[in-house]
Amino acid sequence: MRIVILDNIRSALNVGSIFRTSSGIGVDKIFLCGITPIPFETAKKFENQNKKRKDFVKTSLGSEDEISWEYRENVLEVIEELKEKKFEILTLEQDEKSVDYKDLKIENENIALILGSETAGVQKEVLNLSDKITEIPMLGLKESLNVTIAFAILAYKIWDK
Repeated sequence: MRIVILDNIRSALNVGSIFRTSSGIGVDKIFLCGITPIPFETAKKFENQNKKRKDFVKTSLGSEDEISWEYRENVLEVIEELKEKKFEILTLEQDEKSVDYKDLKIENENIALILGSETAGVQKEVLNLSDKITEIPMLGLKESLNVTIAFAILAYKIWDK
């Protein structure tokens, strides 16, 4: 099973794009955690209207209707639940324990891939619960790729079989 966990991703455009790529690679479910935007407007004035966010659907192109998704406030609870179900928890982050994504070895077909905040990265508590941490090495002056691009590279590396 293929699961993606988005923890504190701020941009609805990025989340929409991750949904679209997830559809393309066959992700089964996406967990939206913390401040990560959901596909629907949450402002009081839109309460009970199921009005989709324009910024989200601009990049998702309807993929939020194809993929099962769930909002959960606490990412640590989601991780613990998936670990109990024997998922391999893989986190994309630059860390002293990270391995180059090209050298990544996956032993489990049930993978939960975690992506964190575009600016702050993945929380230390999440890294501590991860079975593996991987990164995409950067050769230029910039420290990282956009989260959507990094996700696409890694998703196709681990799931395009």
